[in-house]
Amino acid sequence: MSQARIWTGSTTFIPGSSTPFGIYDSDSQFQSDAPKVASWCARRLGYPVIDIELLGQNFFAVFEESVSEYSSQVNQFNIRNNLGSLEGQPTGSNYTHQSVLGSEISNVIAIAESYGNLANVGGRTDIKKGHITVGPDNQEYDLQTLWGDVSESGERLDITRVFYEASPAIQRFFDPYSVSGQGTLNLVDEFGFGSFSPAAQFILMPIYEDMLRIQQIEFNDQFRKSAHTFNIVNNKLQIFPIPTTEYELYFEYQVVKDRRENSTIITPNVVSDYSNIGYNFAQYARINDVGKQWIRKYTLALAKEMLGAIREKYNTVPIPGSEVSLDGASLRAEAQTEKDNLIEQLRENLNEVSKKTRMENEANMTEQHQKIMNQVPLPIFIG
Repeated sequence: MSQARIWTGSTTFIPGSSTPFGIYDSDSQFQSDAPKVASWCARRLGYPVIDIELLGQNFFAVFEESVSEYSSQVNQFNIRNNLGSLEGQPTGSNYTHQSVLGSEISNVIAIAESYGNLANVGGRTDIKKGHITVGPDNQEYDLQTLWGDVSESGERLDITRVFYEASPAIQRFFDPYSVSGQGTLNLVDEFGFGSFSPAAQFILMPIYEDMLRIQQIEFNDQFRKSAHTFNIVNNKLQIFPIPTTEYELYFEYQVVKDRRENSTIITPNVVSDYSNIGYNFAQYARINDVGKQWIRKYTLALAKEMLGAIREKYNTVPIPGSEVSLDGASLRAEAQTEKDNLIEQLRENLNEVSKKTRMENEANMTEQHQKIMNQVPLPIFIG
């Protein structure tokens, strides 16, 4: 069996060869801290009282992994925290160590535009106009056949508005030209409109007088006449009353295919999801002391785990007249517990400073401040 190599008490960091990936080898502070962290971990593991079956490269490897793990945890948090604000930004950007202040209102607006199409109040799909000729004694018209098959290559139409209605009641109630000739004055007076024509007389009447007259005209058309109305099902239009002359009937519509395609925005080469948002490994030199302390503890846990795996392989060490059992299994179990606790602690700390949590805390603080201020006596000014 080969002999395990033992920690000598010191080591030298060589950029380009001391770590597996070399992610932080160009960082002068990482180069300076690496030997110190290795020495600290070895002493925490029992050196020089007991031999440590690790070398400097082992400590450097787990140190690099610890920095990367810390950076990964922070980046995962930032991705969750900022994805809504950064969605749609160019993928070539790097947001590590940068403040991201933004709102998801643009995404909300983009989603609302699709509803705007259906409500006929906006959106990304054009509202088109069409018309058909209606004639005497013909009450039903298939707009899909008459217009969609001809003007939209057979694509399905969604009719949004039909311009078929009676003239506005106000047009008959208030005619600015009704008193332009003296011959009409008597007739207008007979109908009770003599006092309301513009620039003729100025008698102020309550507004409900106008509303009641307009309502009377509309009710008269609805109940005493065949009011202008229509019914449309499956793009088949039925109009009331039956036309007595030939004229053009206009309508607005959307092409269903266009609306379906335009309701979804697909943009290439932009931040789209968790996988391509630009968060790179953090620069070690820019990590604060709180983060570096976490990194040192995680490095120790990884070193302990590695040492446990090595000692499990050798299991026992022969000595004169006997053997010494090593503590590999217990070291690995202890290391796993420490790693889990450190990850949980870091995630809890990150969640405590999320945008959602901060807003909730600020709202609670504002409410508590208001309660405190309500207990402060208000000054009384005597003038």
